[in-house]
Amino acid sequence: MPATPSAPSTPPVLGDRALNRATLARQLLLRRAPRAEVSAESAVSRLVGLQAQNVKPPYHALAARLDGFDPTELSELMAGRRVARMVTMRSTLHTHTADDCLALRPLLQSGGPDRELRAFRGRGGLDGVDLDRLAATARELVEAEPRTMAELRAALLAEWPAADPASLAVAARCLLPLVQVTPRGLWGRGGQVRLTTAEHWLGRPPGPPAGLDDVVRRYLAAFGPASVKDFQTWSGLTRTRDAFERLRPGLAVFRSAYGVELFDLPDAPRPGEDTPAPPRFLPEFDNLLLSHADRRRVVGDTRYAGLVWKGNQSLPVFLVDGFLAGIWRLDEGTEPDGPVTLTARPFAELPPQRAKALAEEAERTLAVLAPGRSGYRVGIETP
Repeated sequence: MPATPSAPSTPPVLGDRALNRATLARQLLLRRAPRAEVSAESAVSRLVGLQAQNVKPPYHALAARLDGFDPTELSELMAGRRVARMVTMRSTLHTHTADDCLALRPLLQSGGPDRELRAFRGRGGLDGVDLDRLAATARELVEAEPRTMAELRAALLAEWPAADPASLAVAARCLLPLVQVTPRGLWGRGGQVRLTTAEHWLGRPPGPPAGLDDVVRRYLAAFGPASVKDFQTWSGLTRTRDAFERLRPGLAVFRSAYGVELFDLPDAPRPGEDTPAPPRFLPEFDNLLLSHADRRRVVGDTRYAGLVWKGNQSLPVFLVDGFLAGIWRLDEGTEPDGPVTLTARPFAELPPQRAKALAEEAERTLAVLAPGRSGYRVGIETP
């Protein structure tokens, strides 16, 4: 008599706290990684880039994740062209390793740059502009010397005087893999945004573009367990379910508390939900808060979600017990060697022990971000 096929097993359910601890472990936020184990360069690769809308966030992000981190390490990598700042996921600026600058952008082209370009073309500012010729002209311009967006606009307008100047420059940025050259992005340095192509700045031609399946695995390693929609939110790509289905036999499958199917690498860390999560100070636009369609794994109280934005500008945030708990600001004063103050504003009153741990973490953060200053001041405001 033939055996009766067994019913498919029900995937295990992971609640918000379990997802929180799993994601924090991948993000090096449960325990700072020792510098001997994870360098700044390897952390940038492991996290598939760091949000870099502003200059300081990549440094602040690594200060929260690496034990013994020295901001000059990332700055030297940037000066040495081992890492660079360029538009990738969601058509936003990230700091990536040189390898990822060259490999990721072609894969992500349709997930942000192409969409942005279509929007500008739809407004009519590029009517009559041959985009292939524009890309070739812009490449010649920025490879002859790095250009600001204003300089690029002016040079392109000379070729297409009837076009919208802003649309021309944005089109060039969308069509070409442009990086911001130093000194922009260096620790403690200033500089205008000047652009050239990734291959010109990094001194080597691009190799094969990253494969979708490999990037899905890297995303899960850094942000999993996660759904197909989570991946699409992070990457800006659409129609990626087929990649998950190809990978399904080699992935672990779970469900969220809300019934959403989640995928993960089988051997990735999934600590118990009672694993201690120390407080951490994160920069504005940190990818921890932007890389899932369902952000309840970090934003435990959804009422807080709207409190971390001022217009379209994200504010620096801090975590308590692994979850979003407030915002913070850094006041470096007017004297180069004077005292520096970190002020935290919790969204709700903190128990004394957690307030004490937050103050201690603030002092550690200041020691990394403001070394050599005459004094550190920590303030925790009353909600």
